[in-house]
Amino acid sequence: MLIDTHAHINFNAFKNDGDEAIRRALSDNVWLINVGSQYETSARAIEYAEKYPGGVFAAVGLHPFHLLKQEMKNSVDVNEAIENRPEEFDYDKYKVLAQNDKVIAIGEAGLDYHYDGIMNDELRIKEKQKAVFRQQINLAIELGKPLIVHCREAHDDVIEILRLVVSDKPSAISGVIHSFSGRWSQAEEYLAMGFYLGFNGIITFARDYDRVVREAPLNRLLVETDCPYLTPMPFRGKRNEPAYVKYVAQKIADLRGIAFEEVAEQTTKNAKKLFNI
Repeated sequence: MLIDTHAHINFNAFKNDGDEAIRRALSDNVWLINVGSQYETSARAIEYAEKYPGGVFAAVGLHPFHLLKQEMKNSVDVNEAIENRPEEFDYDKYKVLAQNDKVIAIGEAGLDYHYDGIMNDELRIKEKQKAVFRQQINLAIELGKPLIVHCREAHDDVIEILRLVVSDKPSAISGVIHSFSGRWSQAEEYLAMGFYLGFNGIITFARDYDRVVREAPLNRLLVETDCPYLTPMPFRGKRNEPAYVKYVAQKIADLRGIAFEEVAEQTTKNAKKLFNI
């Protein structure tokens, strides 16, 4: 068994066959968490989870990309640009969503300093991202749910924000740094605060994070796809889906020199513990 701890079947890439992708995963003994990126996709994640008696869960949150109007290239088809719909974080609206029994986490929430749009008004945008991130941390604490953290080119600021929370209220917050992309020293900081590290198809074609995958405690690792993006080898260039999470687990096993079954068993235990499922 495996648990894909970060999927987006709730995105438009699956608008015609989302349930088929879910059924393929479940038939392959893969559970999944559909993660929201704004209100609409968060609500859709719940809708998917409510269709299934087990194995499909939801997380609700506002991705930092959706805090300002900008475009990004679709990672499934680089010739297609995605233009977002800017959204203000409404604490009460997200709280109502998050109280659904199928919601097991808040996220994805965090900081993203990658997009070109941030350069036009860098200080203001970064401060807005930080403020919304803190609000979602507070929501996770209030509801006693773990946090799914998105971080790109912003690890020092994410660590600073989380460290202040943890130092003020030890054990108040837990969570995962999804699609971990930092240095080993940053991984150590997250681990010291009790966070898990999530890895996806990137590790099957890039060597940047081999040390973290090898040296971080196995009982603090999670596997994910981030589908429809970041498709693992040998399916690069195609749409990703939860059933492909086994290739991530296999790469972790290869890097650590252990059996696939050990990775599958431990990462599943980790996900069940963190998300209380």
